[in-house]
Parts: sequence; C-alpha cells; structure tokens
Amino acid sequence: MAFGWIDDQAEARRRAGLVRTLRPRPADSPLLDLASNDYLGLAHHREVVEGAAGAARTWGGGSTGSRLVTGTTELHTRLERELAAFCGFEAALVFSSGYAANLAAVTALGPHGSLIVSDAGNHASLIDGCRLARGTRQVVGHADPEAVRKALSTHEGAAIVVSDTVFSVDGDAAPLAELAAACREHGAGLVVDDAHGLGVLGDGGRGAPYAAGLAGAADVVVTATLSKSLGSQGGVVLGPARVIDHLVNAARTFIFDTGLAPAAAGAALAALRLLVREPDRAARARDVAAELHARLTAAGLDAVRPDAAVVSVRAPSPEQAVRWAADCRTAGLAVGCFRPPSVPDGISRLRLTARADLSGAEIERAVRVIGETRP
Repeated sequence: MAFGWIDDQAEARRRAGLVRTLRPRPADSPLLDLASNDYLGLAHHREVVEGAAGAARTWGGGSTGSRLVTGTTELHTRLERELAAFCGFEAALVFSSGYAANLAAVTALGPHGSLIVSDAGNHASLIDGCRLARGTRQVVGHADPEAVRKALSTHEGAAIVVSDTVFSVDGDAAPLAELAAACREHGAGLVVDDAHGLGVLGDGGRGAPYAAGLAGAADVVVTATLSKSLGSQGGVVLGPARVIDHLVNAARTFIFDTGLAPAAAGAALAALRLLVREPDRAARARDVAAELHARLTAAGLDAVRPDAAVVSVRAPSPEQAVRWAADCRTAGLAVGCFRPPSVPDGISRLRLTARADLSGAEIERAVRVIGETRP
C-alpha cells in the first residue's frame, strides 16, 4: 500500500507521546499568551497592522513573482535599507521566511570543498541548510568555541561556522565574541541566526551581533526573522554588500521563491520604525524574562535563566509536558510545549515568551497557573 509506512510512524509517535496536532485560535482568544514569539507585543499594534493594510492597498495582495522578476518593489528595498542601517550592516536581503533565509545563507556560503561547522543546538532551519549545502558538515558541542577551533584546524580552505545567537529551546546565548575569534584565527566566516536576538538584545534591540561588537564586520553574516520581535512574517540576511550580491545570484530560496508579500514587508517596516522610536521595548522584554525566571524559581520550578526573552521550564516527561501545557490552557494560559525531536537534549519543557507588553499582574497570574498545574 502506498505510504503504508506512515501508519507505523504514527503509531510509534503515539506510543512515545509525541503526536502533534493543529489548534486553530480565534481572533479574540481569551487566553493569556506566553506561547507566541511576539516578543515586543507588536503583532496587533495599530501602526503595524496599518503598515500591512496600507502596503496591501498600494502593492496588492502578493508580490506577483520572484524577486528577480516582478517580486521586488520599492517597499522591499526600503525595508532592506532600513534593516541594514538599524542592525549596523552594509546590506540586507529579505526572504519569504526566516527558514528560507537560513537555507539561503548556509547553502550559498558553504560550497563544495568548504567546511561547515555547526553547533549541536542549532535550529532545524540551520541544520537543514547544512544538510543541503555541498560543503563538508561537522557538528560540534553546544556553545563550545574550543571545539570550533579544533574542527577548523582540521581543514584547509573555505570554512564557515554556523550558530544561533540565542538558542530557541532554553533561550541561552551563544558566545559570539569567542566564536568570532576562533573563526578569525582560521580565516573562516561566521554565520549566525539572530531570530531570538533581534528586537531584544543590543542597543535598542539591534541584536546580539551588535551587542557583541560584530555588526558590520566583513567576516560576519547574520540572518533573522521578521516574524518574532517585528510581529510580521519573513526573513532577512544581513552582511557585506558582496555577500548579499552573491546571495542574489546563488541562493536558490531567493532566486526561485516568490518575493515576500507586500503586507508582510509593510508590517515589518512599520514595526522597525516603531522600535527605533521606542527602544525601551527591548529592555522591557528582557526585564519581563528576568522577572518570570525569578518568580518561577522562587516557586520551586526548574526554570532556565534566560539570556533574552525565552524562558523554559523543564518537565518530567513528554507526556507530562503535554498534559501540563493543556492544564495551563484550561486555566486560561497559553504556553509552548517543546518535546523530542524539537529539543536536542531530549528533555521536554514548557517554553514561555517574555513579551514586552506583559503587565506585572499578568506575570503573577502566569506564574501562579504554571505552579498550580505542575505535574
């Protein structure tokens, strides 16, 4: 029977407690949201919504083609110019998703004959980029610059080191300065995904590379998403102009994909300009994360200290993590639930988003619900 093996895999997932299901949410959900990645609380901000609507009215519902045909509008180039200036890089290129941006950067910068050194805790999009690239892939220990040095020392020729800046599971930060130093000792490039750093870390939310003093460096390329702190959708690659030009000519997820929808570009641009005007939003997100961690720890929960806006709380098992998240939902609180294979260490967790617009009362309520429903 065609696809008969799917039934065996479905049964294996069921036995392991790893079945995933879609849960459509209403527009006016009554739940307190600590599950989304809307770090700055901008997805429903009036200016961001109007940015999306205005762009759709001006440019239409879609970009109408690939970026090299009809899919590049003046709005796209304006967004790219302002993102590059904000983050401190020479140039930028926007994509239809952060996933596509990561595939583009890694595959285009990891050609045949090169070495790609990848952190064991990297996001799936970086892992897939490494798998699709024609270079030789070597996975090293999590956040371990010495392991990176050792890997680079075994190779002569082009090489890149690939890492998240803030890892999505526990919210811990990569040692960017040390990774950059290791790369420079061996003439390698550093490619980092700042999906969870943009809008939260660095001066006014300019990102983790900016905070580490790496913004604008000739040997550093940064990817990011427009769907988290900027409350929109899409991705971006930032770096030297000659790298961006190379992506325009060599990155398959840029050349062969339809351009970012105008509404998403308009929303992202409006959110970026709002962040420029209100830079304290970044610090507020970090403060909320710190308060969540302190309160959860005081309540006896195994919460991981956050370096950005992600706070994780470890659960005893995948099944108990799912039940815990469901009990939180019943009590009016939406939280994320991370289980294998989404977690590299095999430990299931509740994953909380420390949004900048959470009030003190909402933080207190969230901690109370999580504590009362613990397994």
